[in-house]
Amino acid sequence: MSGSVGAADTFLLTGIGELTTNVAADGDPCGTIHDAAVLVRDGRIAWTGRATDAPDAAASGTDARVRVVDAGGRAVIPGFVDSHTHLVFGGDRAEEFAARMAGERYAAGGIRTTVAATRAATDDELRTRLAALVAECRAQGTTTLEVKTGYGLDVETEARLARLAAEVTDEVTFLGAHVVAPDHTGGAEAYVDLVVGDMLRAVASRVRWIDAFCEEGAFTADQCRRVLEAGRAAGLGIRVHGNQLGFGPGVRLAVDLGAAAVDHCTFLSDDDVAALAGSDTVATLLPGVEFSTRQPYPDARRLLDAGVTIALASDCNPGSSFTSSLPLMIALAVREMGMTPAEAVWASTAGGARALRRTDVGVIAPGTRADLVLLDAPSRVHLAYRPGVPLVRRVWKDGEEWRGAGRP
Repeated sequence: MSGSVGAADTFLLTGIGELTTNVAADGDPCGTIHDAAVLVRDGRIAWTGRATDAPDAAASGTDARVRVVDAGGRAVIPGFVDSHTHLVFGGDRAEEFAARMAGERYAAGGIRTTVAATRAATDDELRTRLAALVAECRAQGTTTLEVKTGYGLDVETEARLARLAAEVTDEVTFLGAHVVAPDHTGGAEAYVDLVVGDMLRAVASRVRWIDAFCEEGAFTADQCRRVLEAGRAAGLGIRVHGNQLGFGPGVRLAVDLGAAAVDHCTFLSDDDVAALAGSDTVATLLPGVEFSTRQPYPDARRLLDAGVTIALASDCNPGSSFTSSLPLMIALAVREMGMTPAEAVWASTAGGARALRRTDVGVIAPGTRADLVLLDAPSRVHLAYRPGVPLVRRVWKDGEEWRGAGRP
């Protein structure tokens, strides 16, 4: 990844005031260790524990192969896992945002504006914007990203977006079923034929997931089922956009199909909550959308109390949530959605990993990737306690430290 310095090496990160491992222990899902240390070797976590128990040669500095990095009593958390983004797009929708803030109601139709701008953009223009957004995410502690297509809505452009997204992440999602393409004249059913046919074939080799927007104004449950089952037949995992704009069938469709995640979950019936609680499908909550659209926030407390697994993600996109900040999502989830700081940090790290069905990220444990974030704070609580303050001091991805422009 652009911005890293040097190859992954062996180092002991010690002097950690509070280490969030997300390895549950003694009733603490965050697996908190105080006065901790982490040993990193060849891009993976080799050991975690109390600093006083660190391997002698590493801790004493007598092993020249091991660098010692002092956290100075600060907190360390796993790198954020943002499991829902739309980072490949052209254009800008600031005027639409301003109109909403002046009282206009949000609707999904603005997607068509971005489709036109994206189709008109060159590969280099899209790649430059994408690189800038990825760097923005990384500077805020996000080390794993999912990126969707969905702003092309024709075979050529969807294939182009999948190719560009695959340059920055392995977690690429095909979202041809975002809305019906504005220039498609055959109706929704004919457009779905295109999505499950030529469009899917054009992107399948570069994507891991398939997604569909199951919502009034987008696609019906039956149309989404066709899309998602076609993706599954092509070897892709399933994700669903659902229950964002109102009550609907998206959640139950996702659970029925065994989707890894259903995202938004703003309007949920008791049956929806029960279905999620009895499944392996993660409810991905996207509070940046509610912040930007003035819709009601999801009730995370209701989901957590029912036993539902929650992820927090940014939904970074130019229309309904143009932010890449997981720290902001944590602050909103704590303030507006009934989550504790610990629950929100877990949801934006381990929860995001579960939404991507990953076990190698979102956790700091031997064998997992050395994706680490050093906060300029003594505790993870400060991510909600000090909203808007840039608390991410250092970031390691696969054991390599990332340095963005303007960072010390």
